[in-house]
Amino acid sequence: MDAKSKIAVVTGAGSGIGRAVAVELLRTGWSVALAGRRAEPLEETAALAPGSPGLVVRTDVSRPEDVTALFAAVRERFGRLDLLFNNAGTFGPGGVPFEDLPFDAWRHVVDTNLNGAFLCAQGAYRLMKEQEPRGGRIINNGSVSAHAPRPLSAPYTATKHALTGLTKSLSLDGRAHGIAVGQIDIGNAATEMTARMRAGVLQANGETVPEPVMDVADVARTVRHMAELPLEANVQFATVLATAMPYVGRG
Repeated sequence: MDAKSKIAVVTGAGSGIGRAVAVELLRTGWSVALAGRRAEPLEETAALAPGSPGLVVRTDVSRPEDVTALFAAVRERFGRLDLLFNNAGTFGPGGVPFEDLPFDAWRHVVDTNLNGAFLCAQGAYRLMKEQEPRGGRIINNGSVSAHAPRPLSAPYTATKHALTGLTKSLSLDGRAHGIAVGQIDIGNAATEMTARMRAGVLQANGETVPEPVMDVADVARTVRHMAELPLEANVQFATVLATAMPYVGRG
């Protein structure tokens, strides 16, 4: 595969895993549309790979009109799309008992993590079906919470389980159009969102203990490996996690 001719969209590219993946792709010859709610962090991401072909598009993935504008900008600038990394997401409020969880908080997580992934995948699907050569790849950012929950994480866990179903369904439906769809489930990558892991996080037994983390660059390299496979091959699900985190046997 010639990565220099490839076009990607990365959502949530202003920080964390999205930033790391966007920079990894830019530095290895991809053209990348950087999508996120705030333009300034996106510009900062682009600056980490100076001279690389990045396109900053301010996008709230929960807003259909923003997503439509994102893929229109990609079509206008690049003419095609080879990869969507569906990464934008939020944990939502932490430490709130389920019975006290405000509906607005639940809806915000669902709108971002699930509805946003749906809208972006739909935009990518439409472009990938129409372009020549046809096809492309979608990689959804799941989580180890797509398999096992943390305490007091119902909105996040529910959306990540749902994302697994979306991945499977899109993978099946994409076969007829040359669209490969997979999911990466990540555990404790060191980002701003996971800083609390080192200080201590609530466990299933009620204790609060620090957890190991891993370098987010290892996640970025894994995503690039998945992205650069030929479309005849697909990593359906990959789990990348800090080796010693309490995931296997959690609870």
